[in-house]
Amino acid sequence: MIPKPSIKSIVRAAASLVFAAVLSLVGTAAPAQAADPIKIGFSVALTGGLAPNGKSALLAMKIWEEDQNAKGGLLNRPVKLIYYDDQSNPANVPMIYTKLLDVDKVDLVIGPYATAMIAPGMPIVMAHNMVYIGLLGTAVNADFHYPKYFSMIPAGPHPKRAFTKPFFDVAMAQTPKPKTIAIVAADQEFAHNAADGARRNAKEAGLKIVYDRSYPPSTTDFSPIVRAIQSSDADLVLVASYPPDSVGIIRAAHEIGLKAKMFGGAMVGLQATAIKSQLGPLLNGIVDYDQWRPAPKLNFPGVAELLQKYQQRAPAEGVDLLGYYIGPFAFATLQVMAEAVDATKSLNQDKIADYIRKTKFKTVAGDIAFGPDGEWVEARMLEVQFQHITGNDLEQFKDPAKTVILAPAQYKSGDIIYPYNEAQK
Repeated sequence: MIPKPSIKSIVRAAASLVFAAVLSLVGTAAPAQAADPIKIGFSVALTGGLAPNGKSALLAMKIWEEDQNAKGGLLNRPVKLIYYDDQSNPANVPMIYTKLLDVDKVDLVIGPYATAMIAPGMPIVMAHNMVYIGLLGTAVNADFHYPKYFSMIPAGPHPKRAFTKPFFDVAMAQTPKPKTIAIVAADQEFAHNAADGARRNAKEAGLKIVYDRSYPPSTTDFSPIVRAIQSSDADLVLVASYPPDSVGIIRAAHEIGLKAKMFGGAMVGLQATAIKSQLGPLLNGIVDYDQWRPAPKLNFPGVAELLQKYQQRAPAEGVDLLGYYIGPFAFATLQVMAEAVDATKSLNQDKIADYIRKTKFKTVAGDIAFGPDGEWVEARMLEVQFQHITGNDLEQFKDPAKTVILAPAQYKSGDIIYPYNEAQK
């Protein structure tokens, strides 16, 4: 197995570039608004492997900015988003947050999207004593224990395990029960966290791990990995991957004819409409995580209005056309920050953090309360299966019967097709 770096090692390596490059950033700040605005700064992936989700998040945030200013802004001042493209590169994040705080003098900061991007910003934010809300980061604060960090992801108090727990819940409910599992993960922080949780979940379920490897983020040919998994004869195949890898692994699995009872687990990218349309029927049978779907029990106040605005603008913006995966959570990040500022009538970071810790928020992503290390008090990670996908038509991904919620039980919308090969027929 390739040695895995810790969050802190990633941070140290990235932070070493800060002061040399702080004034030579790639990216453009958002256009200026009215005088004396409340400036909210952040890094966002607009290019690189994380860009599909980063650009989707940005559109939802722009909608929040417009809505908030239409309501009078915050503290009787307009709000203004200041953002730079981190290019999906963790090494760019420290310099961006240094510029935001020391040069742009932003009043508030929120995190980038994704675990590997949020973590390198932590030392800069901590040094400035700022509240920091990370967008869809897994267990980012497990090493830092920073009291002003909050996580906008429905993973709950045990994020490493929660990310794959529904996968195991579904698997162990099948007859006959699976006995073995293969785990493959990218050599990046999110994947390490998800794989660590999967190992614990596998042990608790009594499963034997017959394959456990990581691969470099630069990997483009996944055929040798899938052949090795196939040779292990694992009942379950759990993959923790970022978007380009997810596509490559799925294509390799089809070319080789992967035989497994369940396949999926923690594959980032399959929630993005463009990737779904690209893969089409290759998705059938895959069981993967998700965070929001257009289901009655997930129709939280305001989410339909947000997505209507989002989908009207998405084609012109060149972003994910549906916005289901990240849109509600990006918008909710700013809802939480705005409510804390409004309630405390202050930009004092200690007061804002205290309010966030003590409050249950009603957002477009549902009711949210934060516990230890800023994680959600209650987990709400979904497990879904792609079923009966035909062709590459976008409209089918709006159909609840094509993306069936398998778990948790309170949100379940259908049954699994098991094993994996049956769902491909």
